Amino acid sequence: MKVSHIIAVAVILGAGAWIGSGVIGREHPQGEKTEAAATKATPRFRVSVVETREEKHARRIVLSGRTEADRRVTVAARANGTVIDLKVRRGSVVKTGDVMAVLSDEAREAMVAQASARLEQRRAELKARLTLIEQGNMASLQKPSLQAELRAAEASLAQAEAERDKSRVRAPIDGIVNAVPIENGQALQVGAAVADVVSMDPMLAVVEVAERQLAGIKVGDKATVRLISGGAVDGKVRFVSATASPQTRTYRIDVELANPKGAIPDGVTCEVMLDLAPVPATKVPRSALTFSNEGRLGVRSVGKDGVVAFSEVIIVQDGRDQVWLKGVPDGAAVIVQGQDFVKEGEVVETVQAGTLAKM
Repeated sequence: MKVSHIIAVAVILGAGAWIGSGVIGREHPQGEKTEAAATKATPRFRVSVVETREEKHARRIVLSGRTEADRRVTVAARANGTVIDLKVRRGSVVKTGDVMAVLSDEAREAMVAQASARLEQRRAELKARLTLIEQGNMASLQKPSLQAELRAAEASLAQAEAERDKSRVRAPIDGIVNAVPIENGQALQVGAAVADVVSMDPMLAVVEVAERQLAGIKVGDKATVRLISGGAVDGKVRFVSATASPQTRTYRIDVELANPKGAIPDGVTCEVMLDLAPVPATKVPRSALTFSNEGRLGVRSVGKDGVVAFSEVIIVQDGRDQVWLKGVPDGAAVIVQGQDFVKEGEVVETVQAGTLAKM
C-alpha cells in the first residue's frame, strides 16, 4: 500500500474516534439542561373568564297558574220538605240573604200560628190584670210573673219563626249561581245540596313556586296577571303558603285581583309576573353554572394568584342566556369556558371571555 493511502486511512479513523468521544456539543451544556427542563414542565390549562360585580337586582318572576274563585259555597237545605218555589237558576246573581228556594212545611207554619196566638193571649191578659192592679182589685206582686209570661210567649214566637225560616234557603254570600241540582216538587232532606254559589269578586290567580323561588316573596308584593284570553290585570300577593305540597314540594301563592264586573272567569290559565324587592346578586352567563364533586350548584372562579376556587350559589333569577346568582364573591373572575375541566386549587391561565374561541 502506498504511503499516501495509509495516511488517508489514519486520518479517517482518527476523526471517527473524535466524534464518537462526545467532545462535539460540550461547549453548550447549559442549553441542554434548559431544554430538558422545558420538556418536563407541564403547561397551565387555559380557561375563559368574565369579570363580575355584585349589585342590587330588582327581580321579576314569571309563573304559570290559573284563576280561582275567592269563595265557593254549596248551599244546603236546613230542613226537610218539598221544593215549592225555586227562585234561582244557573247564572243567577244573588246577594247575601236572598231567598233561593222555599220548602213546604205545614207543621212549622202551624207552630208559628200557635205561638202568635199565645202571645196575643198573654198581652191581653197582662193588660187586663194591670188594670185590676191599678184599681186595687189584684195584688201588685203578680205583676212580675205576668210580665215574665209575656216574655216567654214572645220567645216562643221567635223560636217558631226561626224554625219556619229554615224552609227558606238563602244565599250565604254575594255571587253567581253556578249549579242548581234540584227542581220544583223535589223532596229534600236536611243537608241536601240546593245550589252552588261562586263569589267572583275578588278573583284569585293561583301559582305554585319552587323552594328556590320562594325567598323574598311576601304578602303585599305587586303582581301583574296576563290572562290567556288577552289583557293584563294588576294585583297583590294575598297569601304565601308556609308549607309545601307533599306531592309536588311547591308552595301556593294567591294573588288577589279586583273583579267587580265578573270579567275574569274562574279556572282559566294565566301568567303571573311578581315584582320582588331588590336583592344583592351577580349576573353571569348561564354557561358559568357547574357542579362541585358533591353535587352542589355553583361557579368556579380564578383568583389573582391564578388558583381555581368553587363558590356555591343560589339562583335569584333565571334567564335564557344570563342568570342572577347569590353567593358569587364580589369582583370574582368567573370561569365561563373550561370550568368543568379544572378543580379547586389548580393553577390555570386565564383569558377574557370570547378570546379563547379565537385561539
